[in-house]
Amino acid sequence: MDKEKIDKKDHILDVAERVFSEVGFDGASTRMISGEAGVNMAMLNYYFGSKEGLFLAIFERRIATFKTLLVDINSDEHTTAWEKIEKYIEMYVERIFSNNCFQKMLYQELSMGKRGELTDNINKILMINVSEFFKIVQSGIDSGEFRKDVDVQMVTATMYGVKNYIMNTPYVSSVMFGFDIKDEEALNNIFKPRLKNFLKALLKPYLVIEHDHTNK
Repeated sequence: MDKEKIDKKDHILDVAERVFSEVGFDGASTRMISGEAGVNMAMLNYYFGSKEGLFLAIFERRIATFKTLLVDINSDEHTTAWEKIEKYIEMYVERIFSNNCFQKMLYQELSMGKRGELTDNINKILMINVSEFFKIVQSGIDSGEFRKDVDVQMVTATMYGVKNYIMNTPYVSSVMFGFDIKDEEALNNIFKPRLKNFLKALLKPYLVIEHDHTNK
């Protein structure tokens, strides 16, 4: 696909991501998105086929980018399993606070509690990166760097759960932390470093054997 077509697809996806985050999947229409993007319906349908296809393409684009980074981390033979976790935390925190529309769109869809082909496809896409994180933790267990009794699923839930609570309850979180969670300057200067440091301090004693004095 030539650069012009790629740029046009990315433009449509950027606009669609914003529209879906603002009005939700049910509130959006391909006609609304094509109008916002300044393209005709024929072009949108040619690239994505349907509203569902467009919605999934947004997830696929975001997840694919992060998966590439995760695969690079996993394949680095010169770093320890914990160093890989640290890199993951750094990248993960940066990404979740730089893609606000996508995070809002993701929360809206998953919080609906719906089951169907669209939701199942979204879950499959999301599990791609969850599986990559599983591999990092499991590699530490297999190498003897991490405890043998590590609960991989609970570690993963902890990683994502802290973010979900804070980002999906911004008003409660703002009162709790004492500053506006949605303020860009506060996010970059206060919250991102704090969250990175917290996740590292929380997970390292649990994962790494040398920091667990019950395992000799």
